[in-house]
Amino acid sequence: MRSYHLDSGAGIDGLTMRRHEDPTPGPGQVLLAVRATSLSYRELMVARGEYVLPVKPDVIPNSDGAGEVVAVGPGVTRFRVGDRAAATLFPSWHDGPFGREHLPQRGGSLDGMLTELAVIDEGGLVAVPDHLTWEEAATLPCAAVTAWNALTGDGPGSPAGQTVVVQGSGGVSLFALQYGKALGARVIATTSSGEKARRLKALGADEVIDYRAVPDWAGAVVELTGGRGADRVVDVAGALETSLRAVRIGGQVACVGFLGGAAAPLDPRLLFASGASVRAVAVGSRAQFEAMNRVIEVGGIRPVVDRVFGFEQAVEAYRYYGEGRAFGKVVIRI
Repeated sequence: MRSYHLDSGAGIDGLTMRRHEDPTPGPGQVLLAVRATSLSYRELMVARGEYVLPVKPDVIPNSDGAGEVVAVGPGVTRFRVGDRAAATLFPSWHDGPFGREHLPQRGGSLDGMLTELAVIDEGGLVAVPDHLTWEEAATLPCAAVTAWNALTGDGPGSPAGQTVVVQGSGGVSLFALQYGKALGARVIATTSSGEKARRLKALGADEVIDYRAVPDWAGAVVELTGGRGADRVVDVAGALETSLRAVRIGGQVACVGFLGGAAAPLDPRLLFASGASVRAVAVGSRAQFEAMNRVIEVGGIRPVVDRVFGFEQAVEAYRYYGEGRAFGKVVIRI
């Protein structure tokens, strides 16, 4: 088997491919022939040495991947040879709140999915919807589950009938747009170009704000909601002050990341004055992944894939993704 390896901080050029003996699954483990893996912003952070969680030396990178079960170890009951499955990012987080015991994560402190074969505990896998291709299924574990958690993970409530704001055209934002529409929300998207605005509309966005033409996009959201503000903002950029100006009193900002680099300090007076809450979202549990998959199946939702690279083109795929021009997910086919 072949796999890529990386030391955190070595940069994209630090990705190297090596050959290994094929592994054998032990008790409770599954051997997955990885068919595709996708890139999330966390992969760039790992390469740059900026990831917030521990990364082991010489890690096999990439949290996301899907493949076919080709062997099972003793005692495995959840999967059989031939099943299609995707790996969860936090393999021990099956349900309930996130805890310190769930910190081990794929592509960080644990080896990831940029490999031809992966041995994975059966509890860290979920079945993937039948209508998805391998490339589409490989986009789900990080960005898709994060978006699902951002919209549904704060309790029994649903975004049905609410106004949701999504930012840009990265993986989390596009999934949040698709899930928001599937769950009956009104979705306002922000973007930086007319072409991306057209594509966001085609995906179902009710309104699109070009933040280059309208720098005060928060004010535009308030105007579009009759002065009330959005019920939810899925913030992927770390621009929390702007998001808090866009959200209604009692609404919620789901803090997903900080794509713009170092985040600005948040004035607690603004948080208090907004009357809203800010919730940090760290992907999601296996139970959330499975609930999300049911909505994907019922709604026939298909992830947005921007471009697919071959396994030998992994470095090129990373470089392309790092340019920030992709509309949707960048996938490596194995």
